[in-house]
Parts: sequence; C-alpha cells; structure tokens
Amino acid sequence: MGTQTTQRLSKKPLFNPQGDIDVRDRRMIGGNTTNLNDFNNMKYTWVSNWYRQAMNNFWIPEEINLTQDVKDYPLLSPAERAAFDKILSFLVFLDSLQSANLPNIAEYITANEVNLCLSIQAFQESVHSQSYSYMLDTICDPAKRNEILYQWKTDEHLLARNTFIGNLYNEFQDQRDARTFLRVVMANFILEGVYFYSGFMFFYNLARMGKMPGSAQEIRYINRDENTHLWLFRNIMLELKKEEPQLFCEDNVAMLREMLEEGVRQEIAWGRYVIGDSIEGLTGDMVEGYVRYLGNLRWSSLGFGQLFEDCASEPADMAWVSQYSNANMVKTDFFEAKSTAYAKSTALIDDL
Repeated sequence: MGTQTTQRLSKKPLFNPQGDIDVRDRRMIGGNTTNLNDFNNMKYTWVSNWYRQAMNNFWIPEEINLTQDVKDYPLLSPAERAAFDKILSFLVFLDSLQSANLPNIAEYITANEVNLCLSIQAFQESVHSQSYSYMLDTICDPAKRNEILYQWKTDEHLLARNTFIGNLYNEFQDQRDARTFLRVVMANFILEGVYFYSGFMFFYNLARMGKMPGSAQEIRYINRDENTHLWLFRNIMLELKKEEPQLFCEDNVAMLREMLEEGVRQEIAWGRYVIGDSIEGLTGDMVEGYVRYLGNLRWSSLGFGQLFEDCASEPADMAWVSQYSNANMVKTDFFEAKSTAYAKSTALIDDL
C-alpha cells in the first residue's frame, strides 16, 4: 500500500534490534532500519559510487590562495562589489541552513546507506560555510565582514528568497507527513540545482575577466560538491517514485512543478537584481536564459519531461559556465562526471 500523502511519518528508532536485515525490505521512508552501516549490502547500488566520489571531493578552504583577491576586491566596480557582497551573504546563509536541516530529513529516511550520504553532505555544507567565511575574513575588514554576513536580514530581496526555502524546511518540521517530506526533498533539489547558479556564474564571470581568481576556485570546489548533492536528492526522488508511486499523483506532480517554476522565477529575479546589466560580461537576459535552461534540465532529469519547451539546449552565450564550474577546468557530463580528488599538493587527479 505504501505511505499515503497525509500520513504522518514516524521518526526512525535509534536502537532497533528488530529491524529488517534483508535489503529487499529496505525502503526510503516507512522502513524498519537497524541503523547498521553495512557497506557490502546496499539496496541502492548508486550509493557506493556517490559515497566514493563525495569522499574523494575532500578539500580545505584555507589552502586556496586569495592573495590576488585581496588586491582585486577594492578595484572591483561598485556594481561588482555590491554583487559580490550580496551573493556571498546569500550563499553563506543557505549553506548554513542546509547544515542544520539535513539531519532533520535523515531522521525520517529509513535507508541507512542514504543517511551515510546525507552525513557527508552535512559536513560538506559546513565546509562551504567555512569557505565563505575564509573569503570574507581574508578580503574584508571585520566590520565589512559582519555587514555582508547579515545582509540576508536587511535586504528585502535576499530575505524573500531565503524565506521561500526556509518556509519549506519549517513546514516539514511542523507537519512531518509524506507530502511535506516530498516537498522538502524537492526544496533541496531546487536549492542545489537552481538556486545557487546565478551566484556561481557571477564568480566565474569575474575570473574570466581576470578578477578574483581565488574566489572563483573556492566556488569551483563548492560547485563540485553541490553537483553531488543534487545527484543525491535526484536519486532520492527517483527511488520515491518507484517505492511510493501513490505520492506522485497528478496533484502532487503539479505541486512539484509549481515549486520548481517558483524557484526558477526567484533565481531569475534575484539575478536581474544583483547582477542586472552593469556587470562586464553578464546581462540579465543571459542569466534568465541560463536559469531557465537549468530548470528544464532539472525537471527532465526527474523523468517529468520538459519544463520549458524552448530551453532544451544550453544557451550558446553561457557555454563558458560549464568549463569554469569544473574544478579541473575540464567540461564533463553532469550526472556522469568522474570524481576529481583534491590533494594538499594542489594536484587534481581523476580517481574513478
């Protein structure tokens, strides 16, 4: 019968000797887990590759050189500097929120191998927050740093888009039923797959203009981690479609589509506000075309078809983003990308 949309989910027990051992009985939600980490018996075979890639992605923010960025930051145009500050404020808040929210989701996922992935993601989100703090501590004086960190509370545009995701997370905290679980998974998918990208492309655009190279490298490593997080929540959604098909009724699919469309709208509006047409190398139209393309890519990757019929291909004027977003400066297919390990020698080696 499966889990019904309005059914309140039960938090998984911590110590559960009566839990199921047979992997065939394992479920994403509503299962009976022992919480044993058994790396040799996994129901979800994709977890093994995900886990290895995520572990190989380990990196340390402070080992990226920001010397040139310290020199470049005062020389940025007023529009570039304002965008830099606002985008960092946005990114550091949402990664902090992710670190706090992922354990709440994990309490209701009864597939232990998937919870292993969520634990790694939570750690990586903490590293991302550390990275943004390192950038601010290095580039700005303490007063400017604090001003940037808390712009999300004082900038109405920034607060509004944080509120969209934050309310979805709070909704699951309050209701904890199958429908709000589905919504919180989709919210994570939107955050990882759409919400960060106008910010990321801004830093890559600075780098291609010869500015702030260290910041762009920090963002590359963060972007690489976010790709694996997106892959994780995509797979969670696909497994739910197989195990809990009743949750994907026509009304709920329409709800998920509306959520993604709203995420795309907010990302476009934010990009036009924070980047606009005053940044060398980027325009509001370029941002909109790329974000619509991303929304289309995310919806189709869930098996739902096209979100925007006219956005099936990457915009030609944004082809450079794919190159800059790869930590090794090598273009790779999104869901088939091979892991690139970070070593203290700063060498990047393909391991898989």
